[in-house]
Amino acid sequence: MPQAFESQKDNVDGKYAIVVSRYHKNITGKLQEGALQTLLGAGISEDKIQVAWVPGAWELPIVAKQFAESGKFTAVICLGAVIKGETTHDLYINTQVSNSLGSLSLEYNLPIGFGLLTCQSMEQAINRAGGTVGNKGEETATAVLETLSVMRQISQANNG
Repeated sequence: MPQAFESQKDNVDGKYAIVVSRYHKNITGKLQEGALQTLLGAGISEDKIQVAWVPGAWELPIVAKQFAESGKFTAVICLGAVIKGETTHDLYINTQVSNSLGSLSLEYNLPIGFGLLTCQSMEQAINRAGGTVGNKGEETATAVLETLSVMRQISQANNG
């Protein structure tokens, strides 16, 4: 029988950073609340969580990198909302932010949550920030916690 690794709730202690875009704060604020409640619900104390607000989605990677480089954080959760306008500007932002965050995660061997809404309309964003589709901030924080748990189990199994 192969050894299996699945997320556990008792091995996610540590220090967490949440980086949130201020642009569309009516949406991103709800994402941030969802992520924060998820971390608190997992037993992470408020003094182990730092929240950094940045101007927009474009700035998420550089601040996430600063948290990652410090070596003091267990994971970084990035939250933002890019809503399609009349041009293709959104595609450039979404592509660069997603590529940068993915690269940072691999570079620093650190769970970095991708909670960037990439919506066609404000209605879609509202539905993903606590509306009919749930709260993607909660989902991003949950994914980070689960990824961290599995990473820690693999590390312990292969180094312990």
